[in-house]
Amino acid sequence: MADAVDDWLKYGLTDRSEKTRENRRLLAEGHIIPQLGARKLRDLTAEEVDEWLELESKLLATSTLQRVRAILASAIKRAQKRGKVKRNVVFLCECPSGKRAGRKSKALTLIQAEALLNAALESQSATIRAYIVVSVLTGARTEEMRALRWEHVHLAGDLTAKSPVLPYVELWRSVRVGGDTKTHSSRRTLAIPQRCVDVLRHVEAAQVKARNRAGERWKETDLVFATRYGTELDAGNVRRAFRSVAKAAGLVPEDWTPRDLRHSFVSLLSDAKMPIEEIARLVGHKGGSKVTELIYRHQLRPVLEEGATAMDRIFSGYPPADGQIPEGADSVR
Repeated sequence: MADAVDDWLKYGLTDRSEKTRENRRLLAEGHIIPQLGARKLRDLTAEEVDEWLELESKLLATSTLQRVRAILASAIKRAQKRGKVKRNVVFLCECPSGKRAGRKSKALTLIQAEALLNAALESQSATIRAYIVVSVLTGARTEEMRALRWEHVHLAGDLTAKSPVLPYVELWRSVRVGGDTKTHSSRRTLAIPQRCVDVLRHVEAAQVKARNRAGERWKETDLVFATRYGTELDAGNVRRAFRSVAKAAGLVPEDWTPRDLRHSFVSLLSDAKMPIEEIARLVGHKGGSKVTELIYRHQLRPVLEEGATAMDRIFSGYPPADGQIPEGADSVR
């Protein structure tokens, strides 16, 4: 069994990120090989796997236990394809619940979202300010936000066209291996509310200053949400900066993560009576109507304006009375 797991770790994860490969290796070495590694593949029984899963359920969270089970199943499946074992006994075993449930995503109420947006505008970082505002008002995934490039941001739109086009962003990339979005339907183009346009213009200006200060240390990545040297933001730094703003908004910072902003987007639109099919399109999910999904799959990257229009209506108190947004720095602090 240890040989089968090692073989899968070496050859079965070639399309995954280095971080993912390391995570799977640690899980295998900590929870599979010590208990089952000495067993011969052909002798491993479903009863043994059940007993092993039950023991691990006392140690691991449900999501981690499911991942460990998947590693074992994948390793045996690879060995099965090579004729080393006739059947995969893991598929005969249900995964029990772990010692605790994983953290469930939450959604901000309208009052909480308003407080967070207002706190973001007071942030001294133009980058984190825009990151939060755009996340709340577009529902973009954190992995899409961190990969967003200026070439995919169109702050002027095309209001002179026969069919005027609002300012929009093209969510065509993510920080996943290969740069692809999570699914085919995740690749979408969204109109953005005026509040997003304003904060992104501040980021543009801040990056010009940051580039001049950094000099030769500046890396030309074209990233919208970048460090003071132009490089990709680290997820941990984004989370810490976000929680600092959350605290300023009167929220319990440890209770919230950047991914909750996407769930808040869905919840706010749902509360505003937007049909679920339209929300599904905006967040890059398959809609409830197969016909709608088919139509939009064959259109040429349509600019979906419903989200921007609804968000401008929901947060109707913008822009501020004085029309001013605080100037900020250029990086996450």
